[in-house]
Amino acid sequence: MRLEVKPYVFDFKFSARTSRGEMADRKVWFIKLTDEEGRHGIGEVAPISRLSPEDMEDVPDFLEKLKTEVSKVQIPATEQEVFGLVDQLIPQTMPSIRFGLEMALLDLINEGQKHIFSSDLQNIKLPINGLVWMGDEGFMQDQIKEKLDAGFRCIKLKVGALDFETELKIIKSLRQISEDLIIRLDANGAFKTEEVLFKLRDLSKFNIHSIEQPIMPMQPEAMELVCNRSEIPIALDEELIGINGSRDRVDLIQELKPHYLVLKPTLHGGFASVKEWIDLAEMHGVEWWVTSYLESNLGLNAIAQFASLYPQNEEFHGLGTGSLYHNNIESPIIIDRGYFTYAKSSVWGEVGF
Repeated sequence: MRLEVKPYVFDFKFSARTSRGEMADRKVWFIKLTDEEGRHGIGEVAPISRLSPEDMEDVPDFLEKLKTEVSKVQIPATEQEVFGLVDQLIPQTMPSIRFGLEMALLDLINEGQKHIFSSDLQNIKLPINGLVWMGDEGFMQDQIKEKLDAGFRCIKLKVGALDFETELKIIKSLRQISEDLIIRLDANGAFKTEEVLFKLRDLSKFNIHSIEQPIMPMQPEAMELVCNRSEIPIALDEELIGINGSRDRVDLIQELKPHYLVLKPTLHGGFASVKEWIDLAEMHGVEWWVTSYLESNLGLNAIAQFASLYPQNEEFHGLGTGSLYHNNIESPIIIDRGYFTYAKSSVWGEVGF
């Protein structure tokens, strides 16, 4: 196989803000694998600075070395062989590269038609949440109206950047619209440990479905206490970063006892790794959903197909980020009345290799 690398910068339609700061653009690397017969598969390597385990500056050099390694190996024939080869070539400390190579290899062995897991995109219809980004009160209220008008039944709000009273006001106004609306929150670790239970108590008045990562990760005793005493179900996200061994994953689930896991293939080690998280979660009675990591439509397509492998999971996935960029890759992806689905035509834009 021959590996090519193409850097790409996506421009946000607005300044995407979380409790960790703002992003005006998003750098990714597309990789293209080509076999001797000219068939190819495309993957997306999309870490985020200061959140992904990888150092962004190390990614280009590692991809250059990967070109040599890939040229020496046989093309895998099955999904399991793909996962085994990726495990052999890429350390677990580089989850976004593992995701990108898994995606490219799966695309390649499925004839390069963007059918990473599913051969029939027309049957995919996944319920998703509508994501409301942080900003001033007016900006957030405008987003909420837009999501409700678009038919979303589950709204996810980023919290932790505004003053808490303003956030309570926004959430209260959202709940007053409908008692049936599912409201999720994502704090990205913004709440202080000495304040978190008080804030969760105040938030619980509004019938909140769950809150992601209320405090910063790597505080196991504090997080165990939060999961145990919170009046809102706790979903772990950043807490899962770097937890790679099966025994360590079981220990985390058993000790912290979260209500939900939020699984991001680009952040949490690729598809094989997320599959293990799912197996362990279901073994221990923990619910889960899959979320994108601000990938382009190409990465989003792969993640949605992966999520569709679990039709028994009725949770709302986080797959509505494809409309964030001015210059996203053209795709048949459609977000329709709160569902992720595909147009009948399979038109895909070119990456530009």
